[in-house]
Amino acid sequence: MRRFTIGFAAAAAACLCAGQALADAATTSTGGGVAAVNGQAIFQHVCQGCHMANARGAMGAGAGFPALAANPKLEAAGYPIAMVENGHGGMPWFNGMLSDAQVAAVVNYVRSHFGNNYKDQVTIADVAASHGAAPVTER
Repeated sequence: MRRFTIGFAAAAAACLCAGQALADAATTSTGGGVAAVNGQAIFQHVCQGCHMANARGAMGAGAGFPALAANPKLEAAGYPIAMVENGHGGMPWFNGMLSDAQVAAVVNYVRSHFGNNYKDQVTIADVAASHGAAPVTER
């Protein structure tokens, strides 16, 4: 059991470090890591790995990934913008990795799919107003 725990911890650290490296390399809000431009494609390439294809989230292996499906927290458009831009808990930030247009697209997609029916659209200007420079960590 101890060997499994150490192995799992090492694998988790490797995954976190790999994600961190992508975020560290980004320095602007023009995007830099994802070519997709529509919300569905961005969700499929960036979000569904943790939040699952049905956006119902996942539990287990020592981590919980919250459901985005039918999520009342998404009603306030600023909430998902802040989560995508700044990350929270185990979720990495995407400020600098996704452009403002990509953040707006994926937030609008999630807020209008998976049992969410929020009509107000997030704009690129909303995203731009919500952040400063991309986070940078020392190396």
